[in-house]
Amino acid sequence: MLMANGRGYPPPPGRGPGGADNLLQQAILALNADRPQEAERIAGLIVRTDPRNAVAQHALGAARLMQGRAKDAIAPLEAAARGHHDAKIETLLGIALRQAGRPEDALCCFERAAKRRPAHAPAFVELGSLLVAQRRYQEAIEAFKRGVDVAPTVPELSFHLGCALLQRRNLAEAKAAFARALQIAPNYPDALFEMAKVHQEAGEYEPAAACFRRYLMLRSNDADGLINLGNCLLELGEIDAGYECFRAAARGHPRRYANALAALVKTARGRFWLKPSAAAKFFRVN
Repeated sequence: MLMANGRGYPPPPGRGPGGADNLLQQAILALNADRPQEAERIAGLIVRTDPRNAVAQHALGAARLMQGRAKDAIAPLEAAARGHHDAKIETLLGIALRQAGRPEDALCCFERAAKRRPAHAPAFVELGSLLVAQRRYQEAIEAFKRGVDVAPTVPELSFHLGCALLQRRNLAEAKAAFARALQIAPNYPDALFEMAKVHQEAGEYEPAAACFRRYLMLRSNDADGLINLGNCLLELGEIDAGYECFRAAARGHPRRYANALAALVKTARGRFWLKPSAAAKFFRVN
């Protein structure tokens, strides 16, 4: 089936070079190849002659959504969802509604999609994320937990659950959620970063530094990762290595330098300079 991002729909068998199934196959192939304008044109041809074709309406809505035209995607996705209890279509419709500024309608779509079987993991991700955006953290946690129960091998669900738990300052359960995400996907950068932050907030600087190092192996130039690793190293007494992390974080753009300088000044084991030239010399900035 077509996934929430507009990809993944298996092409139907053709019935000749000009048949609707052949055109639909072309539209799906265009979607999967990141050619949404072409997919929209082809799906639109089918819909004009057969407006009840749910697959074509689905493809049309997905193509418009991929182009950032959420409002235009709603009508064909509603047509595709009508009479079909399909979690993937309802999730995509919910995304269009959310992006079009209709969060409550989107929430209804995501809730319906989350109740469908077979389970569609993106429905739970979207439902919980929208609840987090509305600061309904406990409801979001429950939604993500439901998702983990029905799709335990999807790391994004455990990751988002951990983030929601962090909002409630539940460090122990957040740590367990991030650990589960990393067990499924050991090189999941965002999960590594958040796991490191949990350790850091708990004062566990050694495991925090280890996670930040793993994270930086995947995103070597990430300023936030470098600054946080620097903080951990300073707390561990590795002063020179910590300072070098701040220097690395400052390189490349004036904003990075400003952020690294502000972070180092604020940290408990940081530095402070009265003259900007002295700070620039420390950071080795010309």
